Amino acid sequence: MTQGTTIELLQCYYAAFNSGDAEGMLACLSDNVEHHINQNGRQEGKDAFRAFLAHMDRCYRERLEDVVIMANGDGKRAAAEFIVHGEYLATDEGLPEANGQTYVLPAGTFFEVSDDKIDRVTVYYNLQDWTDQVSQ
Repeated sequence: MTQGTTIELLQCYYAAFNSGDAEGMLACLSDNVEHHINQNGRQEGKDAFRAFLAHMDRCYRERLEDVVIMANGDGKRAAAEFIVHGEYLATDEGLPEANGQTYVLPAGTFFEVSDDKIDRVTVYYNLQDWTDQVSQ
């Protein structure tokens, strides 16, 4: 694993995200991937990640812009910063009612990588900022 290899892996991951290719995203993950969801717990494994993606596709339409990817020297840890441009399609449990509201939200993700696969995905964004935008 090298810094360049990790950056290429994450570029593939985000290209798959932006093209709506869930299987492409899953191909970048290790079988026992840890997914730390912003302010909402932790899941393990590709099946849980697949279910999370299906839920997200039902409730949200998002694309990421201005993606900047960084990795440490050995490529084992990385981060990405980006701007989420989204539409709230269906009400997500415990959140405001959806009616097609749009939002623009800065966000970031931290990764652990080994054997050319993503082992951990930890996403951060300001939930209050998102809530304020979709509640207007």
